[in-house]
Amino acid sequence: MALIKPNKSGQIHQLSGTIGFLLLKGSRCTTIIVLWIKESSLADLRLENHSRVCIIGGGPAGSFAALHLLRLSEINDLNIEVMIFEPRDFSRPGPSGCNRCAGILSSHLWSNLTELSLTIPEDVVQADLQSYNIHLDHQSICLERPDPSRRIISVYRGGGPRLVEGPAEASFDQFLLSQAISRGAVHIPHRVRDVRWEGQPVLSTATEKYTASLLVLATGINSRSPLSTAYGYRPPKTEVMAQDEVFRPSGWDSAEVNAYFRKPPGLRFGAIIPKGRYLNISLLGKGFTRNTVSEFITAQNLTYLLQYDPPDSLCGCNPRISVSSARHYFGDRWVAVGDAAVTRLYKDGIGSAYKTSRQAMAVAFQEGISATAFSKFYAPTCRSIAIDNFYGLLLYRMWNFILVSPWILNTWKAAVQWEMSQPSRERRHTYILWGMLTGDEPYRQLFYRAINLVALLRLGYRMSIRRRGS
Repeated sequence: MALIKPNKSGQIHQLSGTIGFLLLKGSRCTTIIVLWIKESSLADLRLENHSRVCIIGGGPAGSFAALHLLRLSEINDLNIEVMIFEPRDFSRPGPSGCNRCAGILSSHLWSNLTELSLTIPEDVVQADLQSYNIHLDHQSICLERPDPSRRIISVYRGGGPRLVEGPAEASFDQFLLSQAISRGAVHIPHRVRDVRWEGQPVLSTATEKYTASLLVLATGINSRSPLSTAYGYRPPKTEVMAQDEVFRPSGWDSAEVNAYFRKPPGLRFGAIIPKGRYLNISLLGKGFTRNTVSEFITAQNLTYLLQYDPPDSLCGCNPRISVSSARHYFGDRWVAVGDAAVTRLYKDGIGSAYKTSRQAMAVAFQEGISATAFSKFYAPTCRSIAIDNFYGLLLYRMWNFILVSPWILNTWKAAVQWEMSQPSRERRHTYILWGMLTGDEPYRQLFYRAINLVALLRLGYRMSIRRRGS
């Protein structure tokens, strides 16, 4: 309900709300006239036949959004025009064709793809990951995949390393984009320079303008958002990673990820991930520079084994990853998905892209494309990811506390080694660390499992044994 007053000329410039009161002042009294006003038309916005949906970004979030749109339009018997604006060629090797990601797909994402009738081609799969080898203080602990049926794979987002030998590698992002195109999406290979609001979104490229019934922002966080300030969009906070590629030495396990911690200073987590002929080095931490990969390899005594020479680097980049939610990430006729809205902390970003794109497009079809609809039915999904990230932050803080306490760390190692002789259902610490490293389980579930009374008593028992032994 809104109180509406006319201007001096007696005109009312804007009517909003369900009921308005028009005040007319006379010489002796004030007369109140109740006006029944139709609720703002923006709240009833919906996709209709021949509506145009413009998706900025052709990475996983954009392609997933297009695939869900096309699927829902067929189910609802609507003819929707879906346009994907993506200037990059994902089949090209190097950073120009890559979305700068470690490229590990969780088992949950693998199973979710069946909803879209997608099967990842075997040439896109670079490695079927069976184990993680944890390196701590010159000791190694091998974590086998707890559930053999839950497949975790590595892929290339682009066409492989910049200095690739022979043909380019098959690209996961190119596969998704080609699937969206084959099902009816139109690919516009031009960069969107800006998006203005003229009663609805208007996109401008270098050569043309496009009016959208619905705009989907799927630019990630390594590209500048083209939205004008009128949209109020504020991208997520980010941290910097360091990545590079090396040739996989002969004898290096092609199905095992090697994980490292603490060295060099500032490193939170380092992984060497097998990808066919190559190894991907992905480092997460603070204070990273272009020399961080070289410093990491030296600190972990891998220089001779990997034959790493920075001047002859096969690729190399310092991408940003999201560590918070965006602000004002939807409105009337527009919504952000994937990293541009919110993503899983450190792990399974592609899985989050699927989840946010799926929900946003479902809302667009079932509830409408107004800010009200996205607020009621899309924002809760994003908040659930953000809440889960809070538990993830707690888990990583607990892990860092273990790493800086030699006595607790040694006790934890002893507990994990003891678990190796137990049935898989009893391997609590193994399960927790596997879930943290792969992103294959919700952080909240892992956190409560970590503070489970049985797990704490078991760890305390191992600590008491070590204390008596010393």
